[in-house]
Amino acid sequence: MNYQFQFDAVFAAWPLLLKGTWITIQLSLAATAMGLIVAIVCAWGKTSGPSWLRFLINAYIEVIRNTPFLVQLFFFFFALPAIGLRWSPYTAALTAMVINLGAYATEIIRAGIESIPKGQIEAGRALNLKGWEIFVYVIMKPALKAIYPALTSQFILLMLSSAVVSVISADDLTSVAATLQSQTFRSFEIYIVVTGIYLALALAFSLLFKTIYRHALDYPDRR
Repeated sequence: MNYQFQFDAVFAAWPLLLKGTWITIQLSLAATAMGLIVAIVCAWGKTSGPSWLRFLINAYIEVIRNTPFLVQLFFFFFALPAIGLRWSPYTAALTAMVINLGAYATEIIRAGIESIPKGQIEAGRALNLKGWEIFVYVIMKPALKAIYPALTSQFILLMLSSAVVSVISADDLTSVAATLQSQTFRSFEIYIVVTGIYLALALAFSLLFKTIYRHALDYPDRR
């Protein structure tokens, strides 16, 4: 092998790589926060809502979980303009990520809610807690602790899957890498660096979620 490694062109474009990395982080954090809200609402509706609401939520979950994320992304960016809904690449990407995460996280949170003993809920009612207090403190907090590893793994997977949004020209890290590759033709060097950045982001997100767990959910183990 007589390949000459040349990273100069890649490192010279660090402002573009930094911008793409920041957009990837923004998309991931925003989609995580909004997707979690969607998932909690849907999980509540699926476990406690009326039958018509459960039907709608189940339909939403089945559609999202049984279709490719790329097709969902194309639907929001290419299909919706046909009926007059035109979104920027960033908005379409964020919406698709939120909808996708919401469906997967709903089932995770639902499993956590259903793992809470009925006696614990009855105890909350006996203490005259309000409905929202029971849901937040008696159901959701213990449920989130039980499902936290699965939920955070889904969040990290979403961040890695965000690379797909480059196909609709969202200026994320993968899109920047494709642009640099077309300008410099140093594919090997560019994607080594980009792979390292994605790895660093995944490890950073993992550390962030572990810190959140220790400070917000690991209350019984504190001394």
